[in-house]
Amino acid sequence: MNANITYRKHDNKWEYRIRYIDPISNKLKEKSKRGFRTKPEAKREAEKVQGKIQEGYDQSDITLSAYLDLWMKDYKEGNISKNYHSSLTNSIENHLKPYFKSISLKSISPETNQKFINHLFREKKLARNTVLKIHNAIYNCMKQAKKNKRISDNPCEDVVIPGQREQENESLKFIDSDNIPELLNHAYKYGYIYWIFFKVLIETGMRKGEAAALQWTDINLKEKTITINKSLDFQPGNDGDIFGDTKNRKNRVIDIADTTVNALKTHLNLQNQNKLLLNDIYHHDLNLVFCRKDGTPLPKTSLFNAFGRILKRAGLNSYPIHSLRHTYVVILLEAGADIKYIQKQLGHGSQQITSDVYAHLSKKMNKKNTEQVNERLNDVFKGISK
Repeated sequence: MNANITYRKHDNKWEYRIRYIDPISNKLKEKSKRGFRTKPEAKREAEKVQGKIQEGYDQSDITLSAYLDLWMKDYKEGNISKNYHSSLTNSIENHLKPYFKSISLKSISPETNQKFINHLFREKKLARNTVLKIHNAIYNCMKQAKKNKRISDNPCEDVVIPGQREQENESLKFIDSDNIPELLNHAYKYGYIYWIFFKVLIETGMRKGEAAALQWTDINLKEKTITINKSLDFQPGNDGDIFGDTKNRKNRVIDIADTTVNALKTHLNLQNQNKLLLNDIYHHDLNLVFCRKDGTPLPKTSLFNAFGRILKRAGLNSYPIHSLRHTYVVILLEAGADIKYIQKQLGHGSQQITSDVYAHLSKKMNKKNTEQVNERLNDVFKGISK
């Protein structure tokens, strides 16, 4: 990139002026600064700025709002699931754009971003999970801007999210293994379809959308595997397509236990009897494993409401349905499964992700095991005199 630098003196102070063609807009741009005591001082600063320009850093005043649109169109559209796209769009249109308005991309500093995060908590009083989603949106956008050399540093890098540690622990709530029988007993009394749905979530670690999208062609009862290749779009768009991509747009094959296989075999027989009874009224084309009596998808609100009521009847605290995925991990950890197997079952992109997410669960279980060992040792040696 060719850049022309000139120097002028104003009231005993020096100014540099750099003119160059912006590679993005192909327009003539100008960068200047005055107030230097000497010409060599102005020259040193000008050469630093020229170096950044030649490296490709865009010095134009594109707004964050405009760059967010560019980022979504060029890097996200068609590369993420519909649900994730909808979540990102919500963060951008309802929170990022209204706050930053016409502020330029390059003028956003770590301090500016921290004030934004604090604003979401203090003024808007948003839940921590919501703030984390919004933070992830601007962080990843800025990360791409840095890769594209629009900015030299990511201002979201070291943001402090109030209560982040507590929220991470809250988001990893799980149901103690001892309470699972009571939970499923009350689920069965509440409604058979909820019993089988929540039972399979506990025994496989699937996300609720993945389980709700399961078709019988995805299940191999003989090989004891389930292929997870889609997620249910609980709010389909105008095209009416109820199936979307998995969260990370990757398919995976998971192993299932004998108890899951047996439950699914019984479920299939019951469903086939219902199909014969309803005949043409049943939505055979969807071929859903977990569905309403007529074969249509289970509504998201019904699942949420049912789970809340079942927990209450079982005398348990309030948990999100996603806690059943964490409950499954705890069961695997209790069974001695290694991180590689857990990663495969959950569909994480790497073992590091699995380790990072569930590190505190492992520590909690190690502490629990240590306490149990201590209790046992005390029992063994309590009759021995010193």
